[in-house]
Amino acid sequence: MTIGTRWKDLPDYIIGITREIWEDRGISTLHDYYAPDIVVRSPASVVVGNQNVIGATLATLAEFPDRTLLGEDVIWSGENAEKGMLSSHRLLSTATHLGDGIYGKATGTKLVYRIMADCHVRDITIDDEWLIRDQGAIVRQLGWTPEAYAADLIEREGGRENAVKPLTPETDRPGPYGGRGNDNEWGTRLAQVLTRIMGADMRAIPQSYDRACQLEYPGGVTGHSHGDADRFWVSLRAAFPSAEFSVHHVIGREDAVMPPRAAVRWSLWGRHEGWGGFGIPSGAMVYVLGITHAEFGPWGPDGWSVRREWTMFDETAVWKQIHLGAV
Repeated sequence: MTIGTRWKDLPDYIIGITREIWEDRGISTLHDYYAPDIVVRSPASVVVGNQNVIGATLATLAEFPDRTLLGEDVIWSGENAEKGMLSSHRLLSTATHLGDGIYGKATGTKLVYRIMADCHVRDITIDDEWLIRDQGAIVRQLGWTPEAYAADLIEREGGRENAVKPLTPETDRPGPYGGRGNDNEWGTRLAQVLTRIMGADMRAIPQSYDRACQLEYPGGVTGHSHGDADRFWVSLRAAFPSAEFSVHHVIGREDAVMPPRAAVRWSLWGRHEGWGGFGIPSGAMVYVLGITHAEFGPWGPDGWSVRREWTMFDETAVWKQIHLGAV
């Protein structure tokens, strides 16, 4: 399967155009690769239109001119480029804070953080996107806490009444992609594990995770084994104990020279009414957009286990919603 005439498959396309846009400075190619009316959802905001995406790209490069985007994986579904395909890709980014911008005055700090994004591709054009950047990792490396950064950002945007509204079901915009992924068994397994955890069945972790699992979580946190997985997921769910958990997109794949793997896009939507990972319960309505990637191995009670997991959501967007919506 080829994408256009230049790329051998969807991973080659995603990784190739990412480097071309950012590192090779082919920002104008966004006119070719992004649809004019693309909807790009990040936890911080919803951006509509290719021209706005180009503006945001230029602003990021002005602040981080040496930014690199290293493609770790592309987990994808769909039959062919003509009918449309969905890529869920994971990047490790390095950058130096050399310019003034949304993160404040230039500090010269060298950063390392991850990005995860779901992109709908038709022919050679992306027309729908869900993008999560590990803002918690970025701001911590710059000397902020996510809570303090979010509060400062609100003030810089003109206060509670004028601040840019984060992504929620109320601010979301529909796009052309309405698919749910594929029915591969590995995606189904990961979605079932996450659903059990969000249903407070924490037994899912020792039953489904390898005892030596590696875990990559928001804030640039690396963990290992069942205890770290339990602490992460409990702290999230405890903060939003009655929030609605939804699975929006599920992909499983088995590819040559790769372990079985899966990508799940999910959300929580409800009140911050519990003592968990986000401080004193505020009563604010909060939307958490998350993406989880996993790789599987053979060691588990049912003959399989999660060996590596990457989960991403934007802690600063959660805190911004708490600050804006506290009751």
